[in-house]
Amino acid sequence: MSPPMSPMKPPKGFAPMSCCWSTETMQKWLPFLGWLPDYTWYALKMDFIAGISVGLTVIPQALAYAEVAGLPPQYGLYSAFMGCFVYFFLGTSRDVTLGPTAIMSLLVSFYTFHEPAYAVLLAFLSGCIQLGMGFLRLGLLLDFISCPVIKGFTSAAAIIIGFGQIKNLLGLQHIPRQFFLQVYYTFHNIGETRVGDAVLGLVCMVLLLVLKLMRDHVPPVHPEMPTGVRLSHGLVWTATTARNALVVSFAALVAYSFQVTGYQPFVLTGKTPEGLPDAHIPPFSVTTANGTISFTEMVQGMGAGLVVVPLMGLLESIAVAKSFASQNNYRINSNQELLAIGFTNILGSLFSSYPVTGSFGRTAVNAQSGVCTPAGGLMTGALVLLSLDYLTSLFYYIPKSALAAVIIMAVVPLFDTKIVKTLWRVKRLDLLPLCVTFLLCFWEVQYGILAGTLVSVLILLHSVARPKIQVSEGPMLVLQPASGLHFPAIETLREALLSRALETSPPRSMALDCTHICSIDYTVVLGLGELLEDFHKRGATLALIGLQVPVLRVLLSADLKGVLYFCTLEEAEKYLKQEPGTQPYNGSEDSVPEHKIALLKA
Repeated sequence: MSPPMSPMKPPKGFAPMSCCWSTETMQKWLPFLGWLPDYTWYALKMDFIAGISVGLTVIPQALAYAEVAGLPPQYGLYSAFMGCFVYFFLGTSRDVTLGPTAIMSLLVSFYTFHEPAYAVLLAFLSGCIQLGMGFLRLGLLLDFISCPVIKGFTSAAAIIIGFGQIKNLLGLQHIPRQFFLQVYYTFHNIGETRVGDAVLGLVCMVLLLVLKLMRDHVPPVHPEMPTGVRLSHGLVWTATTARNALVVSFAALVAYSFQVTGYQPFVLTGKTPEGLPDAHIPPFSVTTANGTISFTEMVQGMGAGLVVVPLMGLLESIAVAKSFASQNNYRINSNQELLAIGFTNILGSLFSSYPVTGSFGRTAVNAQSGVCTPAGGLMTGALVLLSLDYLTSLFYYIPKSALAAVIIMAVVPLFDTKIVKTLWRVKRLDLLPLCVTFLLCFWEVQYGILAGTLVSVLILLHSVARPKIQVSEGPMLVLQPASGLHFPAIETLREALLSRALETSPPRSMALDCTHICSIDYTVVLGLGELLEDFHKRGATLALIGLQVPVLRVLLSADLKGVLYFCTLEEAEKYLKQEPGTQPYNGSEDSVPEHKIALLKA
């Protein structure tokens, strides 16, 4: 691939207008400009294959995920195409596909009351929040949601989503959506199971499992293989990759065959409106039989969803992008990803989309299909639009039990069976946010995520406020904080110094090893000043050793009285013994070594 053109540099003092952006700036905001000039026929072929493969996966999944969101099936398809086109222009990962996912659909069902108007408005507002976070470079907020919290949430979501499809798998009617009520009424009404739906659903699950196992064990193709072997390999690969579409088509054909005979043993998806809805602004009010619900009331009704949905959407999408970028040796721009998903949700809401994010499963299909650029999404989006125009009449015959099988098999990998064992072995304290998040998510998702994040932050703050302190005996006591020193930790440090040095008889001199301290704040400076006074009153010495330049700069600026700092412990010990030629650095730049002064002035 040829190197990119060097951007033109404006004259000094010249402030270019937006129309005169450099090539580098344009490529930063529109990443497709970086790879499109070098696009090849080989990349076109591979992107075409990958786009078709993902399209055959997303169409049945979109219909199924709309059921999880509590919306009519067409809303899944309305949500499946915009991300394909937007990501072509704004995405920085060649593998990621944006669209409806199981977790996002579950969140939408919690916060939109199964009302399409609320779901579309939530997509618009989520996109605005995500776009704002991208422009303000606030992606760092996602770093405070730890891996145990994410694992706890996704594992709980897998159970909630999977069990929520049991009613469709068994053909049960009138089952509430609240999880605990759902569990109760599912077992209470188990005697009303429709045999046709149950048999078809289980058969679909078995077929999906077999095809997945075949996909995982298909050997790689080698050029020296005979043509017939390579052809059969391609057929198996196509069938196993498009297994969702294959199984759903099989189930629809079975249902249609029964329909022709005049007997229908399955609960069908039903009529799906044909074509794409007209573009219109999101609904900022809703008219019901009881009156008009204003925009303010709609926002109040969605409540915490306006925080949970955009944050979890960003988290899921960026996690997927980083994972595949790491596997395939390229880098992504996290803030640019925020802009891509934000614009996707805003523009998608104009066509009745509900909130979307990056899909791990479809991204895996994309990567395994050999996609070369985000252009593969154009074919996926076109396939979804074609299905809306020409296939909606066929969606009528898709049994709900088949879609339930697709959903269940899609969410099974979300439940991480190894995470508890791993955390027990690595750090047992991390099991606390995992369990808190997992359990509370069955009550309310926002409470689970919020409580788990709070526990994670408290664990982090505890390590900051109570750092481990190592104490070494010798000619003088040496106390070394094992991590940084911040204002919550000054009291812990003070107690350690006083108990080991000044509360003994006679008082002992002590060295504070600052090797691991890279920054201090004003509260720490005040605390050190008080400690120096305490040591001076008791006739003992407190020496600071191993100071890093940023810490030394702060101490010099604070002009602490009586502070002694040395480069090494040996120098401090020599000074205490009053050996000639050893002088402390006593609080002014004149006493600091030349190499330190150079760093201070840098």
